[in-house]
Amino acid sequence: MTHNGMSRRTMLNGATALGALMATSGGLLAQQAATRSAKGPAAPLPPRGEFIIRDATILTMDPKINDLATGSVLVQGGSIVAVGSKIESTSAQVIDGRGMICMPGFVDTHWHLWTSLFRPFVRADVGALGYFPVSNRLGQQMTPEDSYRAVILGTAEALSAGVTTVHNWAHNVRSPDHADGELAGMRDAGIRGRFAYGPAQGMPNDQPMDFAGMARVQKDWMPGDGLLTMGICSRNVGAMSIGGATRGVLTIDQTKRDWDGARKLGLPITLHTSGPSPIRQLEEAGLLGNNDVQLIHALLTTPEERAILKARGVSYSIAPTGEARRPSSVGVIQLGELLQDGVKVSLSTDHTTNYNCDPFVAMRILFALHQHRIGNKIPLTLKRLVQLATLDGAVDLGIADKTGSLTPGKRADIILVRATDINMTPVGDPYEALVSLAQPGNVDTVIVDGRILRRGGKFATLDHAKVVKDAQEAAAGLRARAKWPA
Repeated sequence: MTHNGMSRRTMLNGATALGALMATSGGLLAQQAATRSAKGPAAPLPPRGEFIIRDATILTMDPKINDLATGSVLVQGGSIVAVGSKIESTSAQVIDGRGMICMPGFVDTHWHLWTSLFRPFVRADVGALGYFPVSNRLGQQMTPEDSYRAVILGTAEALSAGVTTVHNWAHNVRSPDHADGELAGMRDAGIRGRFAYGPAQGMPNDQPMDFAGMARVQKDWMPGDGLLTMGICSRNVGAMSIGGATRGVLTIDQTKRDWDGARKLGLPITLHTSGPSPIRQLEEAGLLGNNDVQLIHALLTTPEERAILKARGVSYSIAPTGEARRPSSVGVIQLGELLQDGVKVSLSTDHTTNYNCDPFVAMRILFALHQHRIGNKIPLTLKRLVQLATLDGAVDLGIADKTGSLTPGKRADIILVRATDINMTPVGDPYEALVSLAQPGNVDTVIVDGRILRRGGKFATLDHAKVVKDAQEAAAGLRARAKWPA
């Protein structure tokens, strides 16, 4: 009884705070949504120039290019031109990399950006206020402008944590305008990413996915400047133990209907497996295809299933922070088994409602759980963990020809991590420092496609204060429309 009373008071305190915000903001419920479309108007982004990062510790993540204790990276027109110990250039702007680790930006392969507004509502310790019931209820109240503001908030956090590519798992596309809102948020932040077009919260299982909407997004938004790509996120298949009812559960026939429609458009497919594994069902139905399926939450696979995944080129995205909170009854994180059996693996955030985007913590948790459960029976190096968060993510999303390593000819998606900060210095092995010590606050510089989006820990063009204000207004509007917490 005391626990429930405390939860109620917490909710009421939150309601009071957001209510005060609404009272002082001049009518937040009348949000004026800008026109969001592929043709603009788009937010300004920094120009792509010519610059050289000098005297940094270089981690290339390219097996053919050695790391450098001290080296340089030359960028021209958005591309990496050279990586080496001594690079001469008389025309390039110089970025001083002394005391920093220079590496590829993180590639996050599964993130529900649209839920970023729900932080005032989700509670990790109260079942009725958990992520699934809250996001399902409030998701059905979202406007296209809410979708935009959620995505711009999430991508801003991603960039501040060193994530340069994100897989936007958009399973609340309620209308064409909602899709445009999410895509505009990704574009305006300047991030690289895949937009996985999904169903809407509360959508009936027997209703097909919006194939016309997918085709329209392809026509309007792709390929653009190449930063954004597209796929679909499928509703769940078979029995689900985590969040199934709120996310839709399809039969194999319904799944075939949706996946066939996606494949006619040439779109890759992603699917949660948060319950009894559907891998054998999907294989027997001929649905696993060839290198176009990504699964999420590897918790219950068998050796036979992993052999199928390897043969079909299916990848698995692991979200360590969220998965580590799940009860052992729904499985354990199987990183060691997946790597041992040759399955493609990557790392992801999942959502940021009751934890934050932190690739360093994700690697740290994954290493700790692996050591606790398996130890050295299946070796796992710290460098391999950084590879999972960078190059392997690019492989998972099919863009390893563009990003994921500091390779001449690839696009310049680069981050600089300050190794002189008090929580990291003095640094010995840079991989040890990244996995065991680093945090988002150590990320100094973030470059996407040759554009310097953050420098000295501050955004170059994105208006931090406006992102915060817009998110607060949108959360207050959702509270009012949903009559929360009633």
